[in-house]
Amino acid sequence: METICIPKEKLELVISDVEKLITHFEDLVGDRDEVAKQRLAEIKSGKVEAKTENELDNYLKKRGVKVA
Repeated sequence: METICIPKEKLELVISDVEKLITHFEDLVGDRDEVAKQRLAEIKSGKVEAKTENELDNYLKKRGVKVA
């Protein structure tokens, strides 16, 4: 296996970019968690009229929550 040399400045730039990407990803995932929490709160508060689990799943799917 060959050894490669990367200048410290370039490596620091790459690490900085990776940290920014991770932060952006966390922001995206965090928003989805908040949306899911909000939708579940609506269901628990009685704002959503559904009688079956399937109706609740459809409600969540229409509002962007992935249902497993």
